[in-house]
Amino acid sequence: MWAEDSSWVEREDYNMDLEYLACVKDILDHKVFQSMDHYMQHGDTTCKAHCIKVSYLSYCICRKLGWEYKEAARAGLLHDFFLYDWHTHARETGERFHGFTHPRAALNNAVKHFDLTENEKDMILRHMWPLTPVPPKTKGGMVIIYADKLCGLVETTARIKRWILYGFGRKSAA
Repeated sequence: MWAEDSSWVEREDYNMDLEYLACVKDILDHKVFQSMDHYMQHGDTTCKAHCIKVSYLSYCICRKLGWEYKEAARAGLLHDFFLYDWHTHARETGERFHGFTHPRAALNNAVKHFDLTENEKDMILRHMWPLTPVPPKTKGGMVIIYADKLCGLVETTARIKRWILYGFGRKSAA
């Protein structure tokens, strides 16, 4: 349910996890990261909320398993740091392969604003595997792939579910 409901992100409940904050506070507080609230990602979830969900899920899984949780938390926040509305990007630029190209755009933006480890860079660049041909080098990178797909699927289906339950067949108030 937490992946479907973004209210915990809007309330900033993740701020109660001080270990998580120690990993990512510099990114969360950065004005360019905050600007991701202006871009929709899946359904009615903003890019910023989606990235926080992916980051926190990746952090929790990796921490529980003793894997690179700090790097997974940071790369999870930045995995979709492409800074444009992908719904209109192709029409505005002619670039039609967002699914293939946005990891590089996200990485390019991330290295402009943050100091990243080589593992974090790899996790961002490889998060769309197998759509992109090379898998990540780390277990944390694989966790980000899983978290991203899970969150994206839940966010999208939540919107479809709300449309079917509450909006399907309604006539506009014209």
